[in-house]
Amino acid sequence: MSTSLLITGATLADGTRSDLYLADGVLADPASAPADVERFDADGLRALPGLVDLHTHLRQPGREDAETIASGTAAAARGGFTCVHAMANTSPVTDTAEAAEYVAELAEREAHCEVRVVGAITKGLDGAELAELGLMAHSAAGVRVFSDDGRCVGDSQLMRRALSYVKSFDGVVAQHSQDPRLAGPGACCHESEWSGRLGLPGWPSQAESVIVARDVQLAELTDSRVHVCHVSTAESVDVIRWAKARGIRVTAEVTPHHLLLDTPLVAGYDTTFKVNPPLRTSEHLEAVRDALADGTIDAVATDHAPHARQDKDHPFDIALPGMLGLEQALAVVLEVMVNSGRMDWPTLVERMSAAPARIGRVPGQGRPLAVGEPANLVLADPSARSTVDASASRSRSRNNPYDGRDLPDPVVATFHRGVPTYRR
Repeated sequence: MSTSLLITGATLADGTRSDLYLADGVLADPASAPADVERFDADGLRALPGLVDLHTHLRQPGREDAETIASGTAAAARGGFTCVHAMANTSPVTDTAEAAEYVAELAEREAHCEVRVVGAITKGLDGAELAELGLMAHSAAGVRVFSDDGRCVGDSQLMRRALSYVKSFDGVVAQHSQDPRLAGPGACCHESEWSGRLGLPGWPSQAESVIVARDVQLAELTDSRVHVCHVSTAESVDVIRWAKARGIRVTAEVTPHHLLLDTPLVAGYDTTFKVNPPLRTSEHLEAVRDALADGTIDAVATDHAPHARQDKDHPFDIALPGMLGLEQALAVVLEVMVNSGRMDWPTLVERMSAAPARIGRVPGQGRPLAVGEPANLVLADPSARSTVDASASRSRSRNNPYDGRDLPDPVVATFHRGVPTYRR
């Protein structure tokens, strides 16, 4: 499907005003637009490159009751995303070339944005034997990011081998940093006075940072690329900052919920707020905000984790961890980082579009809005706000931690390859 549209009077990230002509999937010279072309008045709106998410759980195949590629990417389009990375913890696990190609083929038919397949690091996510890294990389799916997300690769020798292996095809290993002994399967609340008061098993911040410290040193040893998923602690920030100063090839992401939401929300035992890693206390929120602003943390990634009602309707320590993130990601970053003066619009574009596209090796995404570039963009109203309504989500699930909150509601329209995937 192709479309032609002339967007007039949009404000770019750098503050300049521009017309944008979308024709046959690319940005063309506005002067070449025919007189009868459809027009979109973007006065007062920001035009940004389409957002890219490095960390999305689409649940298909295996848990279509919670999410599908169609519903998850519809939520992504509603949030301004034109590309998402589909994590490997599906059923069956995406740990073979055939499994990766199956997800890619489904996405080609059903998705509302580009879907990049993430391959498992280990077979079955069991942490014992490397998955088919090379075969997935050289398959039609072209996998470049590998992760056992939801589980940590605890074996140092196995992690070293994975880093060495992916170097040959410029891949990246994305680690869920959680020491399995310091934060075992039952850990579900940030270890603090809150975990003690609530009687919930504690998840110390050092359980994250000790794995980050190990992995950046393994990346230095192998001269390979490691990506730290969902950074949530001040200690991890310190390690990443140290590693970058040494020239180690490490990148990192932070989720919207770890920028905005804190441990006291767990006090009501509402399992919507159960997530892994857990919501942290204010000093950790301040640390990751500062790190995102100064570039120590490279990107915002949603860790969009839909769950069916029956998986959340349990006591807090038993319910599955995870929360929705795609539709409110831009809203949270605007509220916490831009409206507060911590970050400007060009930096937002870098953290939510350009950097994740580079990390995931996604050509055609995160590109400037210039003639000849792919027409992947989002139009945003910086002044719009609304009360989040979980029941209105495009996701199949309703575990939305922002339900009932007043937040920015910026996304007016999203275009993927020139085709409107969401219009308010």
